[in-house]
Amino acid sequence: MDQRFIGLMFHIDTNRINARQKLENMNLLEKWARDDVIMLDMAEVTLSEAMAGSNAQRASKARQSIYSETLASTPQEQKMIAAIEQILFPEGADNRSKRNDVEIVFNAAKYCRILVTADGGSKTQPRGILGSAKALKNAIGIEIMSDAQAVELVQQRIRARDARCRKRSELEGAPIPVWVGQD
Repeated sequence: MDQRFIGLMFHIDTNRINARQKLENMNLLEKWARDDVIMLDMAEVTLSEAMAGSNAQRASKARQSIYSETLASTPQEQKMIAAIEQILFPEGADNRSKRNDVEIVFNAAKYCRILVTADGGSKTQPRGILGSAKALKNAIGIEIMSDAQAVELVQQRIRARDARCRKRSELEGAPIPVWVGQD
């Protein structure tokens, strides 16, 4: 039986909430989530950041999302948090914003999600979460990417899924699912 879901699950960072719907890549990711092609949710700390700001539109959109709780109670989880903090902030996470970044990355890792963010990896902010993506992948196995990279990955998986469905239809004479070619 063919499934529309392509097996990708994402957490979004606060900077990708897309309350005004002006982030085209996020618009695509959100559509695919509504269509059950992918899963798209966030960490509780992301929700808290959205609620703490003065942007009512962003807070309202964030409240519509499913979110994960940190619940870092085991020694292994505490070690993971320390490793993430060391990679992101070698000098220490000395303020709430930095501690939130650590927690957002931890949640994505704990719940086996790909973290989608716009934090870092640019000329003006070379480190940040995106700038540390390779080190985080190597140290704890977490995938971190921009929304553009996430869209590219989803599109690759959709093409592969659709090709499998067409091939199965050809070999077995089964009907092609109505969603093939629609995502």
